[in-house]
Amino acid sequence: MIEFWETVITVLIKISQLLLSLSILVVLHEMGHYLAARYFKTRVEKFYLFMNPWFSLYKKQIGETEWGIGWLPLGGYVKISGMVDESMDEEQMKLPPKPYEFRSKPAWQRLIIMLGGIIVNLIVGFLIYSMVLFSWGENVTPNEFALDIDPKLEKFGFQNGDQIIKYNGEEITTFDDIRRKAFFNIVTQATVIRDGVEITLPPFEQDLGRFLINEGVKIPFSPRIPAVISNVVEGSRAEAAGLQEGDVFLAVGDIKTTSIFVIQAAIKSQASSPILLQVERNDSVLDLPAMTDSLGRVGFSFENGKKQIDYTFGQSIVGGFHLASNTIREYGLSMRLVFSSAGSKQVGSLLTFASVFDGGEEDADKGLVNRIVNIDWEHFWRMTAFFSLILAFMNLLPIPALDGGHVVFLLYEMIVGKPAPDKILEIAQVIGMILLLGLMVFALGNDFVRLFNGELKLG
Repeated sequence: MIEFWETVITVLIKISQLLLSLSILVVLHEMGHYLAARYFKTRVEKFYLFMNPWFSLYKKQIGETEWGIGWLPLGGYVKISGMVDESMDEEQMKLPPKPYEFRSKPAWQRLIIMLGGIIVNLIVGFLIYSMVLFSWGENVTPNEFALDIDPKLEKFGFQNGDQIIKYNGEEITTFDDIRRKAFFNIVTQATVIRDGVEITLPPFEQDLGRFLINEGVKIPFSPRIPAVISNVVEGSRAEAAGLQEGDVFLAVGDIKTTSIFVIQAAIKSQASSPILLQVERNDSVLDLPAMTDSLGRVGFSFENGKKQIDYTFGQSIVGGFHLASNTIREYGLSMRLVFSSAGSKQVGSLLTFASVFDGGEEDADKGLVNRIVNIDWEHFWRMTAFFSLILAFMNLLPIPALDGGHVVFLLYEMIVGKPAPDKILEIAQVIGMILLLGLMVFALGNDFVRLFNGELKLG
């Protein structure tokens, strides 16, 4: 029963972080539209965090604008007078245009108003990344370890024990880049160090990321960092099993490995289950039975081989810009995978987004307050920066009902010299809303399937 409530609390903490992150980003995004509209003396009738079909949780009229909070946590909106948007206010559009309405403004002003939210999200993502680097620096695994390679990658020429040093001729400095770029970049060739010799592998028949997604390979590479226990939590299951600081892992059940990443994944995948841990201690091999809790924890931590990189304020600004630009570029490249059968199954809803936040598991036995205080807030802000940039990217897509759809019609007007008919805009808006609703239902269905199969864990 205690483990059940721990899981419930973990889920609630993750959902709360997601809502906080989205609330910050949605308000700032809509504020971008609002400020641009007010600068050009365009009336904003409503400003809402979350959607409010039928009723609002809170609303207050301030001047010309109704400020409110909806009950449906699916984004937010500003209702700008004289604009075809999700409100579908056809009656207003039938009346003669008024000077304060969106449709009365020059096309270039309307374009800036529509781009306002996207611009704010880009700036916010860059600033958050910069402040994260300045406040916490980076904790990275240097690219100095040989790798355990998933057997499916042998067809590309990789072998166990390789150290990957380049993709497409570009040098790789951290292990994090080895994994991330394999999935998100278009990698068609790799250079490795094998038995002390640098070898450039033959060009791949298909890009590595597409292969990994199609084959369902989630951990293609694992660095051979010695899996040495650095700490055993007092009173934990690890202590009860007999694990000690300095023990070196050799296996988890039938999985023989010294890779920290493989060991962590193997233990976490067996929640609430008995497991056999094999370790080496003082030249002796010990088999220690243990029991995981409902979150796949035993109660110990590793010496992880990471190195801390600190940034000055100026360095953090430059680093934040590079981090933001690389995030957008790699996310854009990864979109090519969505249109494959395997890639489409990876599309996730808010449940997937919630799962990436920290539930404060490490302090679960120290009370709820300690658990919340000790949440990994660096991770929270990194994810918020990531979501901000993705929100900007997705909103720029030329889909009706998104900002990018409005931008397309405005560019058409600026090129042709006359606006598209209101009826066309209304039809496009309906089609766009249907597409977005369909995508949301599809993503939610994917997440429920993953939850049922144990591939997605909120707790």
